[in-house]
Amino acid sequence: MSAAKISVAKKAINQIEKNFTRDMVLGIGTGSTVNFFIEELSKYKNDFYGAVSSSEASSKLLKEKGIDVFSLNDVNEVSFYIDGADEVNSNNYLIKGGGGAHTREKIVANLSKSMIVVADESKRVDVLGKFNLPVEVSPEKYLYVIEEISKICPGKVLLRRKMTNARDEDKIYVTDNDGYIIDCEFGPTITNPGEMERMISVIDGVVEVGLFVGICDAVFVASTSGVDIMVNPEGRLS
Repeated sequence: MSAAKISVAKKAINQIEKNFTRDMVLGIGTGSTVNFFIEELSKYKNDFYGAVSSSEASSKLLKEKGIDVFSLNDVNEVSFYIDGADEVNSNNYLIKGGGGAHTREKIVANLSKSMIVVADESKRVDVLGKFNLPVEVSPEKYLYVIEEISKICPGKVLLRRKMTNARDEDKIYVTDNDGYIIDCEFGPTITNPGEMERMISVIDGVVEVGLFVGICDAVFVASTSGVDIMVNPEGRLS
């Protein structure tokens, strides 16, 4: 699948490189496919100004590749935001947050002129929700949020933890924003992502929901047979 991810990264570069200018700033997301994109992007590092990143991990990799990284406060405009996804449906609606960075990812995506997702074919689904829906929450309110989401979620609603050593001890996963992540086992039942996002967003203590609705303009999907491009006809990509 590495070859497929390299192929989809190159296709995405081909989509945007004709628009490169020396003052252009790109938005860069998080994930394994995005890492391949960053590798390809480094070949063009002299053709654009730099990048803003939605995670500390991607910022580190960009800098290692010689690409300048800025904060959103330092730039006037983000031309393209390129990111991965945990799931994508035929409407280009996404579940994101497996890497715990979906709050920053959504901020950068909404501030960008266009959002492009690079993914492999395993992420394409008919109905969202087989991948557990991540929800970032305030640490002070996480128990209340779990209780409220449990009223509408058919499966388990669990606080994300991470392993800390070989003795299988774990601790609460903390995001780059010092928030907690709740993973919600909806199963493939999210037929109305916009309504689900609204229902969860209004719960006191919720920071951001890992549903991206009406934000993604194009998805480049890698498979062993090539790359499929799913463009939102009502999106921002020109």
